[in-house]
Amino acid sequence: MKEKNYSLGLISFLQAFALTIYCSLVAVLFWRGNKWFGKVPNYLGPLLFLILFSTSALICSLLTLGYPAVLLWQKKKTDQAIKLVIYTTGWLILFTLLVIVFILITR
Repeated sequence: MKEKNYSLGLISFLQAFALTIYCSLVAVLFWRGNKWFGKVPNYLGPLLFLILFSTSALICSLLTLGYPAVLLWQKKKTDQAIKLVIYTTGWLILFTLLVIVFILITR
């Protein structure tokens, strides 16, 4: 089977976009959490937050660093792995700025 070669720009865009979508879903959970679950006055609320925070860190790491790790260790393409991380960071900065602009426009 022939391996498809996608550009680092496209891969970095997709990684950053997937991370933005994931963060949006977590934000909905934070935004609507009290409505869905009610006020949690005991230690279960902070426990849930910490578990979600830890899981989110792992998911974010996998989304942004998974393929660069493959490039680095399996394919021995260090320069491409570093470029991919830098490009993904650039896309994430752009998406962050777009959210800030959207917030300012909709105020």
